[in-house]
Amino acid sequence: MKSFMWFWVWDDKRAGAYEAYDVFDFGEDCETSSHKALFTTDEKMLRTAVLLILLGYLGMCVGEVILPPGPLSGAVAGTVTFTTSLRPPESPFLSVSWSFRGVNIITSTSANLTEPGYANRISLNRATGSLELRNLVLEDSGEYTITIIPDGGLQKQGKRTLTVYALITGATIRSPSAVLIEEKSSTNLTCEASGSISTRVWMKDGRPLRPSDRVSFSIDNRTVFIQPVHSSNHGTYQCQVSNPVSTMTVAHNLTVNFGPHNILITGPSAAPPGQKVTLQCAAASIPPATFSWMLNGNKTYVNNSLYIIERLEEENTGNYTCTARNMVTLQENSTVWNLRASCAAPCWSLLMLVISTMSLRWLM
Repeated sequence: MKSFMWFWVWDDKRAGAYEAYDVFDFGEDCETSSHKALFTTDEKMLRTAVLLILLGYLGMCVGEVILPPGPLSGAVAGTVTFTTSLRPPESPFLSVSWSFRGVNIITSTSANLTEPGYANRISLNRATGSLELRNLVLEDSGEYTITIIPDGGLQKQGKRTLTVYALITGATIRSPSAVLIEEKSSTNLTCEASGSISTRVWMKDGRPLRPSDRVSFSIDNRTVFIQPVHSSNHGTYQCQVSNPVSTMTVAHNLTVNFGPHNILITGPSAAPPGQKVTLQCAAASIPPATFSWMLNGNKTYVNNSLYIIERLEEENTGNYTCTARNMVTLQENSTVWNLRASCAAPCWSLLMLVISTMSLRWLM
């Protein structure tokens, strides 16, 4: 609502006492709200003045909402339509005109007068005032204004801003080719693309990538910095580049060499004599770790993750040590597993006694 202080002058003299009158304030949307205004003149003069003021406001109400609010987006080489909210009138509009950045591009009265640069690019719906613009270029971005003069009634006008975007193409993620070792190396990922880039969004393994004590972003979100790398930084990174008319996502696998961590032996801790036993050693490691085994402090010739005992004997019981090595990080870790027979040591003597007795009976 606009506020004014009115002083009326009659024969170069300010008029008499103040009197309050209800007047209407017409806003930009042409809706009215009543309020009191103070005038200093006689009633007849005031009524005439208020009428003139109202007519003045009505004359300004050419901003009737005939175009949707908000900006309009289009793609290079594409098509957009400025659609009005008007219905075809009973009597055709006397005039419909469109201008771009203050320069007229088409005026339609009894005939159409089109700016030469738009001759094959625009189509006007004479009944509603809607305008179609084709073969868009970046230079078409800006404010468009429609002005309509109906056959009777007030002039109508509307404005809307168009932004033209180049489609997103050729998205890539660049990263230094150096070998990355956990806690010793740092790296960065840079997201590049052609076109009109509005936003870049980073993800890791399908989840949003957020800043942390190791991860940070450039101001424009173009580059991710990881200092120093950790095993948790190993994985697939995605960069989604977009604008209102297109989007493109690109992925990059980041290898962080780490470990071996969390080395573990699985298998039975006890088994009956004569039974087959398998022990398995595992570790978290990139690249995969190599393994070696020791039994009771003595080197064995087993150099893989599985240690297989075809038949458990007394000599196979004791402490098994698995050592995992990473040939890139040059780190190693070990763990120990104790394997025993299901019965105590005398069990082996009893077993041998039974076997000997049976052998003697067979010989007799």
